[in-house]
Amino acid sequence: MKKTMTSASLAIAFGTALVMATAPVAAAEDSKMASMEKCYGVALKGKNDCKAGAGTSCAGTSVRDHQGNAWSMVPKGTCEQTESSTSSTGFGQLDTFQEKSA
Repeated sequence: MKKTMTSASLAIAFGTALVMATAPVAAAEDSKMASMEKCYGVALKGKNDCKAGAGTSCAGTSVRDHQGNAWSMVPKGTCEQTESSTSSTGFGQLDTFQEKSA
């Protein structure tokens, strides 16, 4: 008795293989993100990773260097050691901040 592979079973087999192949990549991305943190006030103009305050949408929308409400992802533990010319501490912060006057 010969069995024929239907298009539905072929699609399921292909989908399963695709999911299995991409699972390690997704796990690696999750692991990488777990070792990173948002750091406010360190992004250069137009180089932030996401949200940069009212009137902006996402990545690349910061309008000035070291904007207090724009963030970049940095390795955990390095944010508050990264220089920021607008921060009252002189370094990046883990939350948005009011920029100091020049």
